[in-house]
Amino acid sequence: MKKVLLLSALLVVSAVSGPGKAAADQQPEMIVEKMAIKFTRGITNVVTSVIELPKQTVLTSREMGGAGMIVGPIKGVGMTLYRGAIGVVEAFFCMVPQPGYYDPMMEPAYVWQGWEPRRDTSKAAGDEK
Repeated sequence: MKKVLLLSALLVVSAVSGPGKAAADQQPEMIVEKMAIKFTRGITNVVTSVIELPKQTVLTSREMGGAGMIVGPIKGVGMTLYRGAIGVVEAFFCMVPQPGYYDPMMEPAYVWQGWEPRRDTSKAAGDEK
């Protein structure tokens, strides 16, 4: 019983002290800057989330042709809600270094990124004639 109690206490101490050591290596200015970037990214995603509607329509039309004009707006509504919700979470929890030490919670991080057409990777390099 004492071994189990001692082992669990040791695990709790190591779990609590581990993240503090990693954060101690960073300068306070760097941490505050990353918090500010996360907050700004969140607010920006909330404000610009409505651009997902035309973006998804354009991207889906490129992929699917005429059917993309029907499927694209549906995807756009879903992505508008998703980007807006992610923006609220990032802005509200800007002081929390998750996920991955203030990294964006979604890719692309902003709505104006990712408009490029996808490359066709279905063909192998030797198949082209």
